[in-house]
Amino acid sequence: MPETFSWNRRSRSITEGVQRTPNRAMLRAVGFGDEDFSKPIVGVANAHSNLTPCNVGLNGLADAAMAALKEAGAMPQVFGTMTVSDGISMGTQGMKYSLVSREIIADSIEAVCGAQCMDGILAIGGCDKNIPGALIAFARLNIPAIFVYGGTIKPGHYNGRDLTIVSAFEAVGEYSAHRIGEEELQEVERHACPGAGSCGGMYTANTMSSAIEAMGMSLPYSSTMAAEDAEKTASTAASAAALVHAIKHQILPHTMLTRKAFENAIAVTMAIGGSTNAVLHLLAISHSAGVPLIMDDFETIRKRVPVLCDLKPSGKHVTTEFHQAGGVPQVMRMLLDHGVLHGDAMTITGQTVADVLASVPSHPPVGQEVIHSWDEPLYAHGHLAILRGNLATEGAVAKITGVKKPKITGPARVFDSEESCLDAILSGMIRAGDVVVIRYEGPKGGPGMREMLAPTSAIIGAGLGDLVGLITDGRFSGGTYGMVVGHVAPEAAVGGTIALVREQDTITIDAEARQLTLHVSDAELAKRRAMWEPSPPPRRGVLAKYARAVSSSSLGAVTDL
Repeated sequence: MPETFSWNRRSRSITEGVQRTPNRAMLRAVGFGDEDFSKPIVGVANAHSNLTPCNVGLNGLADAAMAALKEAGAMPQVFGTMTVSDGISMGTQGMKYSLVSREIIADSIEAVCGAQCMDGILAIGGCDKNIPGALIAFARLNIPAIFVYGGTIKPGHYNGRDLTIVSAFEAVGEYSAHRIGEEELQEVERHACPGAGSCGGMYTANTMSSAIEAMGMSLPYSSTMAAEDAEKTASTAASAAALVHAIKHQILPHTMLTRKAFENAIAVTMAIGGSTNAVLHLLAISHSAGVPLIMDDFETIRKRVPVLCDLKPSGKHVTTEFHQAGGVPQVMRMLLDHGVLHGDAMTITGQTVADVLASVPSHPPVGQEVIHSWDEPLYAHGHLAILRGNLATEGAVAKITGVKKPKITGPARVFDSEESCLDAILSGMIRAGDVVVIRYEGPKGGPGMREMLAPTSAIIGAGLGDLVGLITDGRFSGGTYGMVVGHVAPEAAVGGTIALVREQDTITIDAEARQLTLHVSDAELAKRRAMWEPSPPPRRGVLAKYARAVSSSSLGAVTDL
């Protein structure tokens, strides 16, 4: 193939001619031969780790990508990027580092590709923050790029039912409420995660992989493949070939990451019943891409997109079943046929979305129950709603489908940390009709905006899922469901109204009206605000740097405003 110069080689004459000799000498030491210097150099960002099942299988995919890149005429150079396990850190102080890791991943990929003048980047990731972290870096660098998802875990099985990691969290609540015994609790733990791959419902990792496929930044069908299946390796090799084609034709991320692409991603997220974290991550990626996107855009699209897929956590099926039913391309074709998808948006292959979907059937397969027809959706409108009110003047995010009582008014039960709230739930202190408030868990206040899967799962396990409301300035796991509202902004740490709530104040969560209201007069709130004092932030380390830099969750909790 013809010589391909990197963006840095084109812009800096110092890298041409004899002055490149020291650069070549260094590269010869890592395996470059004379013929390799005319090839495009491709970074392979490998998030392999045995910290989590999501990433434990990524080395094999990195090897497949390297081999395919070489075969296609590129010179790959692999480097590591990091991950943390949300599932393992959940419910601990370690979860403070989860959202922070998104920024570290983005920064590390940007730093390596920028420093080494890469011609392209193939990123391989599994756990939740790997995906948005890589896409943020892609948008910043704007060199040809493709994402390879490590794949979803297969379901565990016990006592005739499919299990996911959320089953284990809910079992804790069931055990504490004396609904199951210790033996069943242990059996759920033993069977919930049978092998490699990201959490198996339509939780955050599978939601974000689906959204990225919808945006054209990964190959069709790749977002829902099982980590342990052979097609995952084959798709990785095909992704490498597609990237070399993109380098040759200079198909850049900003070609894909347009307003239309973000609207497509939101539409798909609504249709598949995806995680609330998609709001946070898509806002962050759009910020890096320079594409205007606000929380209210999610509400606009929610009104015209039905929920088509019956997937966990609130539904019945796991992601491997979704893949077998046609996966993201099947859903996208249905959205395209009904005018809620931009068919002229571009993809990494150089084709438009409409071109990619041309051979996909207009209707889901007969005989499966995962993807519903357009005329018989699970819900007529999307599940992720933006709520506002005096408790969330910048907005908050809630899953509103599937709840039996879309409106709840009750006394506030106020907790200044996740741990204190979980203790209250497990000890039976939370009653039907309560509205639980967990605050000082926002981006700055946590710091790190922890996910509240442990408290919400304990509520579900205790049988209170339809009887108790919960609001927080923290986040929720993609595995959360019920009458819960997260991302409340402004957060408590900056003096948001959630910081002023007192025990037994009356709060209303109204999903249908998209309202979040604290029934306290403005005059009383002003008195409380005058008495409020912020807590001191951490002084040193990555959490301190993050707390100083991070923006509101309503802006994606980005650190480079």
